[in-house]
Amino acid sequence: MKPAEDVIGAVGFSTMAVRPGDTTVAMGISDLPVVATSHLLNLMESACCAALAEFLDSGETSYLLHSDITLSGSATVGDELRANARCVDIDGREVCFECEVFEGERLIASAELKRATVERISYLARAAAQSLVNP
Repeated sequence: MKPAEDVIGAVGFSTMAVRPGDTTVAMGISDLPVVATSHLLNLMESACCAALAEFLDSGETSYLLHSDITLSGSATVGDELRANARCVDIDGREVCFECEVFEGERLIASAELKRATVERISYLARAAAQSLVNP
């Protein structure tokens, strides 16, 4: 990854339209026809990946280590959501982001996400080896 001073402050964006299959009803986790929190997290993760994309070295990727999400509202089918993520800290291979999701001007969710950068092939090899040891 590029030097921390180049990456801190990087921003990324992501959008989605809420569809019937994105609701908690469709996922079987609630009887409220609102967007599932997992989809809000996915949207914020996508914004984080967009923020990091130009700063990763060839063959490098990132994965989610930790999330702390706060819900401030809800969104229903047909709503257009947009997420933003801003890199606020880097500690070794751990990259921290402040994220928000909006529907129009209305805040739906905010979160602090921490991602780890890894070399893609090595990470996949370790995951494959672990699945052989612990089937």
